[in-house]
Amino acid sequence: MEEKKILCVGLVCLDIINVVDKYPEEDTDSRCLSQRWQRGGNASNSCTVLSLLGASSAFMGSLSAGPVADFIMADFSQRAIDVSAVVWQAEGQTPCACCVVCPSSGSRTVVLSDTNLPDVTAEDFSKVDLRQFSWIHWEGRNAEEQVKMIQQVMMYNSTLPQQQRITVSVEIEKTREPLYQLFPHGDVVFVSKDVARHFGFLSAEAALKGLYGRVKPGAVLVCAWAEKGADALGPDGLLLHSDAFPPKTLVDTLGAGDTFNSAVIFTLSNGGSLQEALTFGCRVAGRKCGFHGYDGIAGKFDN
Repeated sequence: MEEKKILCVGLVCLDIINVVDKYPEEDTDSRCLSQRWQRGGNASNSCTVLSLLGASSAFMGSLSAGPVADFIMADFSQRAIDVSAVVWQAEGQTPCACCVVCPSSGSRTVVLSDTNLPDVTAEDFSKVDLRQFSWIHWEGRNAEEQVKMIQQVMMYNSTLPQQQRITVSVEIEKTREPLYQLFPHGDVVFVSKDVARHFGFLSAEAALKGLYGRVKPGAVLVCAWAEKGADALGPDGLLLHSDAFPPKTLVDTLGAGDTFNSAVIFTLSNGGSLQEALTFGCRVAGRKCGFHGYDGIAGKFDN
């Protein structure tokens, strides 16, 4: 039997990344240490990390034909990521993000142009053959449509024995009210530090205890808190924690959250425990912060 894939639904964009020795002041000219083009977007980055970790991954999102999309598609191909579910839009432009990465402070500042390209819809999703997938992850975007997509998966799952069902995960990263309707729809729910603080919680532990009532029975809620590591809470009520694993030298935190999510998904999809997934997520995200891009992620981890 062919290995089933992990599908990530969400954004792909072009990241133009400027690495600087200090964050530029407004209305000044300055030189960057380096500049590169990189395929970005949360769901897109998650596919990259999953592929590097050895999973078979697929991406679903919108693109608009042109040189930027050509660059993105070539990079997907180089990473052996399945793009058969990409939706080509007749209107709008492929999004582009200008990113300023400052290793001396550990900051990454992103300015995204993402205004006129339609997101994929539940109708688009209905054309996808769900038999290919063991896990589908949604980056919270057009939540109303995404809920309808997840309901399609629930209908599909209802016809199958438990061990053959697709696991659903959702990421609620941005502090936008419509995204919060995704909370009760994931088997695994990733909630960001920003969202947790928006709700008034000052730690991952407090956030998980305060927000767990929003997820469905039996779900797992995960919250990463940058240099303080990450916590998770499952249906058994046990709060789990992993410390962070910072690199010797902080180089590039861009995509660290996407890396963490992917490593957690990778571990759980391979039958690992929630504690193993949390620790591996922090290890891989920490390693990623020690170099530019993603290519150093794969490889052996020291205990």
